Amino acid sequence: MSTVLVAGGAGFIGSHLCEQLLARGDRVIAVDNLLTSRRSNIAHLEGRDDFVFLEHDVCVPFTIDEPVHAVMDLASPASPLDFKTLALEILAVGSTGTRNLLDLSVAHGARFFLASTSEVYGEPLVHPQPETYWGNVNPIGPRSCYDEAKRFSEALTMAYHRTHGVDVRIVRIFNTYGPRMRPDDGRVVTNFVVQALQGKPLTIYGDGKQTRSFCFVDDEVRGFLALLDGPLMGPVNIGNPNEFTMLELAEQVLSLTGSVSELAFEPLPIDDPTQRKPDITIARDQLGWSPTIDLAEGLGRTIAWLRQVL
Repeated sequence: MSTVLVAGGAGFIGSHLCEQLLARGDRVIAVDNLLTSRRSNIAHLEGRDDFVFLEHDVCVPFTIDEPVHAVMDLASPASPLDFKTLALEILAVGSTGTRNLLDLSVAHGARFFLASTSEVYGEPLVHPQPETYWGNVNPIGPRSCYDEAKRFSEALTMAYHRTHGVDVRIVRIFNTYGPRMRPDDGRVVTNFVVQALQGKPLTIYGDGKQTRSFCFVDDEVRGFLALLDGPLMGPVNIGNPNEFTMLELAEQVLSLTGSVSELAFEPLPIDDPTQRKPDITIARDQLGWSPTIDLAEGLGRTIAWLRQVL
């Protein structure tokens, strides 16, 4: 049994990660300040001998009084609404928070896993986006708090690797969806599903022809573990390369919910990327990972969960 510390362990993706780590026999220490996550996401795990929850802000240094074999940094607000309301917190957790977790890795001789993002590619001039692409990011735009925080955390992770010899892994996450997303988080999947279930118009920004590639959370976490256990330092794209326009996503949501909601078009937000699709050649060829859950199946499971929550 390995002990894995998951920062952001009560979040949407973090809670699923905790589950899969426990399922394979690891001991898990989940650390979360519950700023944008919910303790209910991990309530079913509490009380187990192999699971510990620590309510703590990783921007404040802390110690763990037991051996830790891996530190996984998923601690950051990550939705478009958070970019508007929690910009300073996002910048802090991507700098001070990541550094504190790297220091914890140094203290324990633990492997460090950074959850970075496809947002480091910004408005991409290369399509699809390979890991070798350096990106096209507006450093002072309304999304820059998240984009630049993650770019900095990647640089910080590599600096610790070169300076302190920390064994690191960096994943770049593309759009991920599934149960336990916040219904009001402002992401397109939850926006569409909640609006459809409530009979409200689906909000389409721009002309709806901008694209995203949606990866179901179970596939995403399985990719994390392949990278965590594998020989690659990264960065490695983990995402679903099947690309959909916002209009295509809306059509699927309306079909799967049985909703008769209309579409309402709004101006495209500043710096909102028009294309996003991962090149997963490295993950597929060197880690043996590729997604298996298609959009219809994943949306069906997400809709069922959100219907119950609402």
